[in-house]
Parts: sequence; structure tokens; C-alpha cells
Amino acid sequence: MYHDLRELMSAMGPGGLLGWQWLGLALLLPTCWLGGRILSWASRRVLRRLVARTSVTWDDDLVRELGGPLTLAGGLGLAALSRPLLDLPLRWAHSFDRALGSLLFMTVFWSLLRGVTIVGRALARSGWATQRPSSRALIPLGARVMYVVVLAVGSIAVLSQLGYPVASLVAGLGIGGLALALAGQKTIENLFGAFSLGIDQPFCEGDFVRVDDCVGTVEAIGLRSTRIRTLDRTLVSIPNGRLSEMRLETFAARDRIRLACTLGLVYGTTARQMRQILAGLEAVLRAHDAIWPDAVVVRFKEFAASSLDIEIMAWFQTNDWSRFQAIRQDVLLEFMDVVEREGSSFAFPTQTIHLARPATASPRAAAS
Repeated sequence: MYHDLRELMSAMGPGGLLGWQWLGLALLLPTCWLGGRILSWASRRVLRRLVARTSVTWDDDLVRELGGPLTLAGGLGLAALSRPLLDLPLRWAHSFDRALGSLLFMTVFWSLLRGVTIVGRALARSGWATQRPSSRALIPLGARVMYVVVLAVGSIAVLSQLGYPVASLVAGLGIGGLALALAGQKTIENLFGAFSLGIDQPFCEGDFVRVDDCVGTVEAIGLRSTRIRTLDRTLVSIPNGRLSEMRLETFAARDRIRLACTLGLVYGTTARQMRQILAGLEAVLRAHDAIWPDAVVVRFKEFAASSLDIEIMAWFQTNDWSRFQAIRQDVLLEFMDVVEREGSSFAFPTQTIHLARPATASPRAAAS
């Protein structure tokens, strides 16, 4: 029986391989898989100790997700080391090396796919995304786009390693991508506009904004368009591609709101009254608890056509428009009190018309 087994192992089998070579190939797969599992377990145990010293969590997730790729990489390494022991013919050795190279490419791109998934999750949980809800909605889309790109590049690399001609495939994909880009130009423009708005973050959902002649509250930032609820309660949708090129003004970003007005007093106001009124108006502003004291302007501006104009400008430390309206009302009422207390009054547009009687003719001129 020993001689029969020895003859079987040394006999020529299918494909030009000896019996022991076929047996070695059959045992190579489970042996390398088991060895890869052991190497993966050992390497991940070391990596877990290293990443445990960091304060972030994405590296822990990455080590946990790399179990499969590390197992395959370890198995491929053991297979490459075992190949010389099989003493394969040149044709088989070449095919064996090509298969190992293709599997190595698969391992690299498999790891990249796992990395894209982990990075997408980490970005979604980051403080940057938490503070930008509209950008957070774009992260899964960006992760899926990167996933597809990595998968496509990995597939082409594996096919090229296996010996398939990929030049025509790449050219076909390029032509198809160009046709798709031309057909969906506006859609792609709006999609990139959404990414631009998410990254630049000129406003967020709920902000009160002005976009050209449209004023309202941002209700939703979508992948195609942004919807703004106007003061008339209508809903305006603006494509993101256009929106990224328009002049955007957000009122939510300001840290204070400006009060700017001109008070016109009657021309009967004396210089003494004007000085008292100017001091009283400035005192009203500086006494308010929400005033920004670094810039308070109360100045006699000019002799206008029908009034003595006083220029007033000040900032109040609030970004709430409703609160500013209440502050403005209180301040303007106190301005009225100051003017009335000093004995003056507010002017309104008036015109004075002087009527001149025609000169009468002299008696001598009349006699002649």
C-alpha cells in the first residue's frame, strides 16, 4: 500500500502536475486560511494596544473592521512562501503568481473600502458635522461616491492583473461617463453646489437670509435645491448650482444689530436746546444694558430743507430680531421724551411761500 501511495503521488496527474503537487495545492488553501486567521488575530491584538492609547475612536473601529483583509493578506503571504515548495511548472507558477497578485490587489482595495466606511462614520459623529446639520446629510452621499470609485478602480486593477485588456474598458467608461455628465449637467452642477454649500457653510437650516431679492428663513438644504420660506409664507426653491454663485447674506451670523436713524427737529430749536438734546439722546443710548459702548454716534448733522437733522447710529448686542425691535421701540420713545422735555419738537416737510404785492405806479407816471 505504501508503494501504491508513493506511485500515486509521483504519477503525472491532470494539467501536467504530479499527484503530490495536486495534494499540496489542495492542502494549501485551508492551511493558508488558518495561518492567515492566526496572523490576523495576532496583528490586531498588537494594533488594539496601540490605538487604545489614542483619544479618538475611529482607529479602534478600523482595527476591528480590518479582520478580513488582514486574514487574506496573511494567507497570501504564507501561500507566496509555500510556492517554491510545490516546485510547480513554469506555466503553473506564472498563473499562481498572477492569482496571488490579483488577490493582493483585492486585499488592498478591500481595506480601502473598509476605510471609506469608517471615515464616513467618524465624520458623521465629529463635532464639525454636529455643528453643521446640512453638511452632515452630505457625508453619507460622499462616502457612497468614494465607495463606488474605489470599487471601480479596484475591479479594473484586478482585471488588469489577471491579464484582461482593460484599455478598451477604461475608454468605454470614459465615454460613458462623458455622455452621462453631458446629459445630467444641471443635476451634477446642483450636486456639486450642495457639496460646496455644505463645506463652505454660508448658512444653516433655520437661518434668516437674503438671497438677491429673496428674503426669508432657510427651511431645507437638499441635494438639488435649497428651499426658503419667505415673509409672505411662500416657498422659494433655488437650485444649488445657482445658489453657490449668488450673493448670500445671512442675518443669523451677526453678533449685534445696528440702529441707524435721523431725527429732524424744527428750525425754532435754539443752539442751547440742541446741545441739551444731543446729550440726552446719547445718555439714553449709553444707559441701555444691551448697548455696544465702543461706537455710539449722536451728532448734529446738517441744516436740511425743513429740519435740523441729528444723525444717530449705535449697535445693540443681540442677534434676535424680535428683541431688537422691542429695544428700538423703547429707545425711540425715550428719544421723544428727551425732545419734548427740552421744549423742541420734530419737524415735518414744510414749505413757506412769500406773496409779494405788485408795485403801484407813481402819480406822475399815471398822469403822463
